[in-house]
Amino acid sequence: MKSYHMTIAGVERDLPLCPLNDELSIGAFVMFGDPELTTACAEALLKAAPAYDYLITAEAKGIPLVHEMARLAGNQKYFLARKTPKLYMTGVMEVAVHSITTAREQKLYIDTADAAIIKGKRILVVDDVISTGASLAATEQLVTEAGGIVCGRMAVLAEGDACKRDDIIYLEKLPLFTADGKALD
Repeated sequence: MKSYHMTIAGVERDLPLCPLNDELSIGAFVMFGDPELTTACAEALLKAAPAYDYLITAEAKGIPLVHEMARLAGNQKYFLARKTPKLYMTGVMEVAVHSITTAREQKLYIDTADAAIIKGKRILVVDDVISTGASLAATEQLVTEAGGIVCGRMAVLAEGDACKRDDIIYLEKLPLFTADGKALD
């Protein structure tokens, strides 16, 4: 399998290239099971973070990152935009999302009890990779509908057109790739 070598927050990794279609591939960035990378990225993002009250991420790949950021910032509470409602939720708010890595439309949910805490607070939206921005926009919509104030958007990597956005703080650019593994600019 082809891979793309990069240094992220001072840590070197080889990202496997995964085809999206017959013409385009992406570098698979997965922090699950990699505490060295997760901690390095969390530390680097916190150094660049604007003032905030709480963090939020969309389930699932951003969970270790936002957890480590919250831990490093003093064991702060953080929130998850979940892919399915859970039985223990007191009620749910939902929005639809269609991301580049998902074959179909999904929904994101937050507990109405979490929404009550978010109301009037500065919320920093965090993700592992921002590509099309669809998951980011859906998470922001949940925050806004809960009455929270989106104070910033952060990611470890920005991919494709997300690299051109000036409203996202990210650590590194991740190129898109041709089907044969050549990086696109």
